Amino acid sequence: MDYHYTATTVGGFVQQLAVCYVGRGYWFYVQGTIPKNKDPKVIDEKLLTKYQIPASKFQRCRRKRWGVANLQYLRWENSFLILATHGIHAFFNEEAKRIKDVRREPIYFEGYSISYQNGHPKVSLAQDTYEDLKAYFLELAVHRQASYIAEEVKKLPYESYAPVRRQLLYILTAVNKRRKAAGLSLVQYQSIRYKRNIYRPFAPALPSPTGDHWIRPRKGKQRKKKRG
Repeated sequence: MDYHYTATTVGGFVQQLAVCYVGRGYWFYVQGTIPKNKDPKVIDEKLLTKYQIPASKFQRCRRKRWGVANLQYLRWENSFLILATHGIHAFFNEEAKRIKDVRREPIYFEGYSISYQNGHPKVSLAQDTYEDLKAYFLELAVHRQASYIAEEVKKLPYESYAPVRRQLLYILTAVNKRRKAAGLSLVQYQSIRYKRNIYRPFAPALPSPTGDHWIRPRKGKQRKKKRG
């Protein structure tokens, strides 16, 4: 069967991981990095075969009814994840010492922290990423024009998941507090993107209009306006 597992963008990897896997009960994971001197495709095939990961939606439903765990594999460049649901599977014996639970230990990837809280997947900036950004923007706070700082915020490569927006809001609030004390104009909060890009995780990437990062937007249905 045609099983897709190689994400073509960081944004696509995070979206597939959080929305399609963690959000659907794939809570147990092993995270790894493929050495640069090894062919990723060879490692992919080895892991996919070893744990019999590819399966149709019908097979996954049957496994679930039998109490057998389902697995997913996801890779971006040399970083990979094996994820599993509750159930019986050789994976839990083979990887017993390495398996983590995303409900207790977040997955850290390219500056993000992906976890599962209060019945939902959560995508936020990793604490180190947040602290680095906060330090950077506080350094700019009274030394650059508001327009320059706003552009720096707009250029950030992180997708606008709700927790990420809140973290950026906290940073801009701290920046504006310093600017206000110095009698400077405030940075507009509109510089924080409200909507995140929607990806086709496994499709060939296309350049975004700004050239900042590579995305392939998913075509959504347009809603018709109701006539009054």
